[in-house]
Amino acid sequence: MAHSAWPTFEGGPNITIKVPAYQYQDTIAFYRDVLGLAAVRDREQATAFRFGRSILRIDKASHLSQAEVWLELATEDVARAAAHCKRCGVVRTDGIEELPEGFDGFWIASPAGIIHLVAGSRR
Repeated sequence: MAHSAWPTFEGGPNITIKVPAYQYQDTIAFYRDVLGLAAVRDREQATAFRFGRSILRIDKASHLSQAEVWLELATEDVARAAAHCKRCGVVRTDGIEELPEGFDGFWIASPAGIIHLVAGSRR
């Protein structure tokens, strides 16, 4: 149950699937050719598809042996969200992937190990 002093979290615009290099091209073909999703960005290391109101990013991750799903959470106050996560014992995973300089956000993991980017909702 939410408490009025807690920060607000909501699903952000991005869902990312980190895919091992050996599965990358087949995964892109699945979303493009089998499901018919429209690519909104197509690069050698990352392709993004329109996925309803969200963007589904497929990133080539040479260091992985199996795919991982990463989610984005939007919040109106990143500092408050970080303090709340710390109070609740949420594991910060900031070393998982470098964020751009000045980016208003941080990385966390759910108890099941799902990576979440917590980002300011006004970016």
